[in-house]
Amino acid sequence: MATFTRTNGDVQPVFALDVANGKIAAATATAGTPVNPQGPKLDFFTLTANATVAGEQGVSEYVDAVLKAVQQTATIATYQVDAAQISLALYPTGAYTAATLLTAANVTYTGFQLNSSAGVGFKLATS
Repeated sequence: MATFTRTNGDVQPVFALDVANGKIAAATATAGTPVNPQGPKLDFFTLTANATVAGEQGVSEYVDAVLKAVQQTATIATYQVDAAQISLALYPTGAYTAATLLTAANVTYTGFQLNSSAGVGFKLATS
């Protein structure tokens, strides 16, 4: 297998693997910063509903309607539904703030509404 030795570049937070643009300064290191080398930079949010939405994930049900509303402005890279919370990873970054996401995603649906939204960032769980 052929290999080559890299002579410049580093692991910047969002980077192009085909660009050798030099080492970044130590003051701008990535400690504590999520890095996604396989795709775009993501924004992470949670939406909290007034009741559990775990049973509302079918076609044309509440979670489906919320996801479709969000995707009018941004693309959902990943999502998770856990009781009354819907966690989202979105791109492009800056497409929503917590306030604008709450407004856009708060669709009309009998018995359900979103009470809050937060820009939570991303952090891996510790064991």
